[in-house]
Amino acid sequence: MGFMSVLSQAQQWVKERVRAGDAVVDATAGNGADTLFLARAAGPGGIAFAFDIQAEALDNTRSRLRKAEESEADRLAPTTFIHAGHETMCEAIPSESHGTIAAVMFNLGYLPGASSAVITRTATTVAALDSALRVLRSDGIVTVVVYPGHEGGQEEADAVLAWATRLPSNVAQAVVYDFPQKKKAPYLIAVNKR
Repeated sequence: MGFMSVLSQAQQWVKERVRAGDAVVDATAGNGADTLFLARAAGPGGIAFAFDIQAEALDNTRSRLRKAEESEADRLAPTTFIHAGHETMCEAIPSESHGTIAAVMFNLGYLPGASSAVITRTATTVAALDSALRVLRSDGIVTVVVYPGHEGGQEEADAVLAWATRLPSNVAQAVVYDFPQKKKAPYLIAVNKR
């Protein structure tokens, strides 16, 4: 039996910290896999926020959640869809929720199957990570799946790793989950806020 994929490992670490009734954030909604996972984890008493700059991504995410609601509506947190970049997290999430967010998940890169090629950008991603840390509660988690294999991906991955490495240990603990034999493969950076 092998190790979990980086996406599964990110979800595992989030699952260990999120409880029913929590507030959670998908910083890159994409096709909705993490949003649905977070909505299930937070449950009907919680709330999920889903960010994306692409309307197509938010439409895909809405569609995935609607399909899931057909069989499990009573088990999902209501989701607020935010058509904006993840760097606007502090402004877009109500101030009363700041400091209460249990988890923020990032899945960087681009939207698989998209009609146009839009990728996450280093500057906005680092700004979003700073915002995520501000809205996160103590013992909350930020997970970031990085994709160094596409154009601009290595620069972004290096910047995310540098951001996590610079965090003072009394503020957060950082970990990297990587498959070193697979050059340019996606890997996971996670931060647990103290």
